[in-house]
Amino acid sequence: MVPEEFKEIRPYNDDEVRGAIDNLLHDRQFSHILKGFVPFLPVGVTRGILRLATVGIHSTLDFQLRFMKPVVKYVLRRCSTGHSFVHAGIAPGSERYTFLSNHRDIVLDSAILDVMLNDDKFPTTCEIAIGDNLLIYPWIRTLVRLNKAFIVQRSLPMREMLRASQTMSRYMHYAIAEKHENIWIAQREGRAKDSSDQTQVSLLKMLAISGEGDTAGAIKSIRALNVVPLAISYEFDPCDYLKAQEFQLKRDNPGWKKSKQDDLQNMKTGIFGQKGHVHYQTGRPVNEWIDSLSHLPEKFFFQAVAQRIDSEIHQSYRLYPCNLAAADLLAAAAPSSAEGSVPSGSSARTAPSRSTAEQRATFETYLQQRVDLATQGLQAQGVTPDPAFLRERLLTMYANPVFNLERVKSEK
Repeated sequence: MVPEEFKEIRPYNDDEVRGAIDNLLHDRQFSHILKGFVPFLPVGVTRGILRLATVGIHSTLDFQLRFMKPVVKYVLRRCSTGHSFVHAGIAPGSERYTFLSNHRDIVLDSAILDVMLNDDKFPTTCEIAIGDNLLIYPWIRTLVRLNKAFIVQRSLPMREMLRASQTMSRYMHYAIAEKHENIWIAQREGRAKDSSDQTQVSLLKMLAISGEGDTAGAIKSIRALNVVPLAISYEFDPCDYLKAQEFQLKRDNPGWKKSKQDDLQNMKTGIFGQKGHVHYQTGRPVNEWIDSLSHLPEKFFFQAVAQRIDSEIHQSYRLYPCNLAAADLLAAAAPSSAEGSVPSGSSARTAPSRSTAEQRATFETYLQQRVDLATQGLQAQGVTPDPAFLRERLLTMYANPVFNLERVKSEK
């Protein structure tokens, strides 16, 4: 039995699964969401199909494999042109892993990983770290806990955050060592809206919070989690135009914050929007190189680990023609347009050479379509759009994976 101290954050225990499914089946808002999958069926019929689909499900793993996996497979067939998973350095077996990844989609990043792990015969899926800020409706909390999610408590007073971090760190160690689960966690809080992925040092400190307060203790604690850097590459980000809108809204009003409806729109768009090809690739497991940093004082150790994880993720990106075209288009722009968006050390300001003229023309067409969508969204909110700014933000989103990879290569 899972210790009582984890009650507020853990996934459902297996003996709680049937009751949670029944609650989900009777949630009217959840039934409405399901209409997005089968809009041609009445809600009552949809609910009946869901009830049949969940017969015989008595554990969270059952729920993932018998319910969530077919749903994710359906989304991938409908909304992507294919998917791939490269996991050199790890293999199915008795080891369990903490997948530390960049973050592209609120819902699908971990769900797709679960499907890929199961397809490649890994013995289990992942428990998933999810922020409580996303649990905006009761049905979402129920659904994610059925889907083996544990809750990252972010809506706490500052004086309680340390205690919550300690509890979550202990839970992750418990999940790996005692429950024999894999874990998925994003490298930072929230998505990197400009797609320049950096690991938060505070996250690494949380992972090691049960250590002994020095570098040796931190290494021992992190080693126990068997951390594997994971790069997630979407050819096209369905939410790119929504992120561009957010950039302008925050630029024009620094106090602007997303509403619950905004979060729900991001979730829905991320799931049902077109993604092109989706690629997952692991870097070298942290345990293979972390001892090489043992000479560093703890003060510098975590920063060095974060930088190395970033390097592993950036090297594992899959770059698509749209990324290469965006990097060339951004590099060719006037210096004032690209200032602040091109990482130092990259070759971003050289003459276009990464992409062909045809690839750039194709991406220009896509780019204008996304600028138009962002423009319409801002106008609907009574905001005057800035098309040049929106274009630059979209270009930066697609170009940053290129610049990050080039920076890693230049530093070798």
